[in-house]
Parts: sequence; C-alpha cells; structure tokens
Amino acid sequence: MLNKAKTLEGYILKSLDGEIGKVKEFYFDDQYWAIRYLVADTGDWLTGRQVLISPYALAVDAKKEEQYISIDLTKKQIEDSPSLNSDKPVSQQFEVTYYGYYGWPMYWGGPNMWGSYPYIVRDREKWSDPIKSKKKWDPHLRSTHEVSGYHIQAKDNEIGHVEDFIIDDETWAIRYLIIDTRNWWPGKKILVSPHWIERVSWDESKVFVNLPSETIKQAPEYTEESLLTRDYESRLHQYYHRPGYWADESTAK
Repeated sequence: MLNKAKTLEGYILKSLDGEIGKVKEFYFDDQYWAIRYLVADTGDWLTGRQVLISPYALAVDAKKEEQYISIDLTKKQIEDSPSLNSDKPVSQQFEVTYYGYYGWPMYWGGPNMWGSYPYIVRDREKWSDPIKSKKKWDPHLRSTHEVSGYHIQAKDNEIGHVEDFIIDDETWAIRYLIIDTRNWWPGKKILVSPHWIERVSWDESKVFVNLPSETIKQAPEYTEESLLTRDYESRLHQYYHRPGYWADESTAK
C-alpha cells in the first residue's frame, strides 16, 4: 500500500506489549531511496535519545482507520537497543551495532535494496549470516523532514519543491516525491519517481530531474483526492516512457 510520509507522521506505534509513542519522521538512504528507519517520538519515555525502528520490525500495512503501526518488538527490546543521542547522526558504526543487536541481515550487505533481496525477507531461515555479509556500499541517511522543501530543477528550469514522499509500506521504498509547483503553475502538484532523479545536491538543497520542464508540465496531475491506483501509476509511467517498478519486483520474488 502507498502512504504519504506526512500522513503516517503522528500514527501511534504499538509494540508487542504496549504503545511506545508516535511516528515522528523517517530516515532513508540516498542510493535506493528506501526507508531504513522510522523515528519514534516517545514523549517522556527514553528521552534524550533517538528511538529508531527498522522496517524489519514493522507490520506490513499501517492501519489507516485506527491510525497505528504495529511493531514486532517488546518495549524491553527497544529500551535495551543501542542508544543514539537525539543530536547525533546515524553512523555506520551505530548501524552495525544496531543490526547485530536485533540479529537482522544488514541491508547494505548485498547488491539489492535489502541486501540479498529487493524486498524485505522476514523469514529467518532464508537469511544469510549477517556477520558474514560483505559490505557492498556505504549508505548515507537523510531525513524526510530535512529533504522536504528541497527545490526541484528540471533540465531547463526550476519547477517547484519537495512537499512530501509516497512510501510503499511493503518494501518501504520511496516510490514518489510529491512536488509542489505553486510558484510555477499555481495549485498544481506532480509526482516524480526517484528513478527519474539525475542527482541531488545536498549542499544546495536541490534535486535535479533529467526531464524538460514542459514535459513535466503536461504530466498527469496529482491531487489530494487522487487515488494512487496501479492504473494511475501505469498512466504516469507510460507518459514518461519509463517502466514501472512493479515489473522488476514481481519477477524477482
């Protein structure tokens, strides 16, 4: 299911033995644009530290009607997990310790989005030994709060800014960036896939898209009432003459 990041923010987080807080934001990597951690706002519990939850522990679907996300961990497991100060970035050393504590396969230990797989495998019998996983790439994590507001640069013009992210809660990949073009075409919003991004200048807070501005202007519009159905996605990808992400992932499973 596809969900907006800002919609999920504020959802209640339910562990195996009680609520631990609410969704605050997400950390994603700048190579696969996959969510690596949900950041929890725990209120007065575990103050002074960032409480990070990997998608390995998250339920497949967020309960929209009740607005909560289930976590397959106990409060004690979370409390005893490696601590990260709230003002510190997520380092590679912390991630190694964190994944070692939970015994999950390291997502950077293979050529795919989730290490050896393009999707999350929760069956422990299929996991390779996480200790023997070789480092394939160096993840650099970014915050959804941080990147919201980044300017979007097309081939020939600036077209707007990042307003939100659309997350697939099965693979926890960021499928689209919602682009607000109010300063260019008043009121219009569009979707851009991370696959269409040429590069990101983190120093300039700018995302470069390898598409002409006029092409983007004529793209199917996204509205708050839009239903992100496979039909809508297919029309969007067909318009840009780009293959759908679902084709590759269905053959990989």
